[in-house]
Amino acid sequence: MAKAAIMGFGTVGGGVYGIMDDSRSRVSLSAGEPIDVKYILDIRDFPDHPRKELFTKDFNDILNDGEITVVAEVMGGLHPAYEFTRALLESGKSVVTSNKELVATYGTELLSIAREKNVNYFFEASVGGGIPVIRPMHQCLTANNIIKIAGILNGTTNYILNEMITKGKSFEDALSDAQKMGYAERNPAADIEGHDACRKIAILSSLASGKFVDYNDIPTEGITEITLDDVHYATQLGCVIKLIGYARFLENGRVFSIVAPMLIDKSCPLAGVNGVMNAIMITGDSVGDVMFYGAGAGQLPTASAVVADMIDAVKHTERSKKIFWEKPDGDITASEEDEKFAYFIRTGDSAEAVRAAFKDCRFVENAVAEESAFVTRPLTKTEVNDGVSRLSSVISRIRVFG
Repeated sequence: MAKAAIMGFGTVGGGVYGIMDDSRSRVSLSAGEPIDVKYILDIRDFPDHPRKELFTKDFNDILNDGEITVVAEVMGGLHPAYEFTRALLESGKSVVTSNKELVATYGTELLSIAREKNVNYFFEASVGGGIPVIRPMHQCLTANNIIKIAGILNGTTNYILNEMITKGKSFEDALSDAQKMGYAERNPAADIEGHDACRKIAILSSLASGKFVDYNDIPTEGITEITLDDVHYATQLGCVIKLIGYARFLENGRVFSIVAPMLIDKSCPLAGVNGVMNAIMITGDSVGDVMFYGAGAGQLPTASAVVADMIDAVKHTERSKKIFWEKPDGDITASEEDEKFAYFIRTGDSAEAVRAAFKDCRFVENAVAEESAFVTRPLTKTEVNDGVSRLSSVISRIRVFG
């Protein structure tokens, strides 16, 4: 029988314990042996829990127990999650996590320690919640060179944009509803400003390239400036607006990553991803486009991915699986000049002024009075900035996914 511990008994931690307790026979069958939760670490008291004897406030109870072989870190945040995870790996225990911030920040170091100690550090739940994407990338798509990744990686922003698109709600009203529904935190900045999606695309970029991609180097825009007028124009173009985490892998070994709202043509599978659902499209040189779709957050979807990693860790005790990336020798971040996007732009300038600034462009019908709206040809960042500088005003500027 394998012995496990759970660090953190919040929403996800409660879900992990619930699955482990309710599905003992299925977990045992999958792992090849029973997995028994011996400790639950949390600073709070749970006197009414039916297994209150499992709870501890002392991390050393887990660290120093030789029976514990796998630990689920579902505390969130960087500290003390980093210090605890590092100590556990160094002591020869495998760790699984849903903590995207920790993986995106310290994943290179923690994966290296796991490899050195012949244990595992798994993080399937850190990117897509209940959507399996890390393991398929590591196993099923390894015959491919990954060319591009594009995904709707944040359910909160997708819900907000979907409410604006389908119900005509303002951004502020849609955000308020998301908070009432429990989809958005009281302080929603990490979601609506794109930071959550940024950490996720950094993890995917690192995994696909085999080199650490620092989320601090990824240009990131949120959805706070998107208006109903933008949504209506997108409809006229046969598009919807989605917050996209995007990465392209260049032949020279560099990686271009960005998080930004983009116009998505309704013929693209990503356009039909609605509500709080997530989707990740991966393009390989042999397989072409594949898409992973499902619940990107929530107690049970996320917990199911954590438990799956715990099972995998037990099955691979004393053998480190080669999920790994390393620190690059130099900067592998591609410049925004290496990637061209068409842009949807709104301006108070006349059509003549627009043509003088951008030459080849397509105007959008049903423009708001005293406003021009148009789509440019694919341009580099410098080229679009040069065109914009020739206009007297810019109301909106949104990339077009292609």
